[in-house]
Amino acid sequence: MTTDFVQLADEVAEGVALLRQAAPEAVKGFGALGVAATAPRALDAKTKELMALAIGIAVHCDGCVAYHTRAAHRHGATREEVAETVALALYMGGGPAAVYGADALRAYDQFTAAKAG
Repeated sequence: MTTDFVQLADEVAEGVALLRQAAPEAVKGFGALGVAATAPRALDAKTKELMALAIGIAVHCDGCVAYHTRAAHRHGATREEVAETVALALYMGGGPAAVYGADALRAYDQFTAAKAG
């Protein structure tokens, strides 16, 4: 299975931009929800992105895996933290979560390589 997760995460962002043009009020509301949900309070932003990643894996969302792995990476998540997140998602999501969890680790490695190069 070959996926360019850097490109996929960019495509998710591009899709949101398309939606913003087509349904600006809905996307504005969704954006406000995102800001409120991810704001660091009792949990820091990195932890919240790892939680979002686990949910993305469990619900089998390719774009979610790419987008939230990138966000977790940007917030300083380590590969080990992503691996533990994958383990939790696997526990909650069963076999299909294993496929998406492996994608999260591939995505993390691609974001690390992209940042270095």
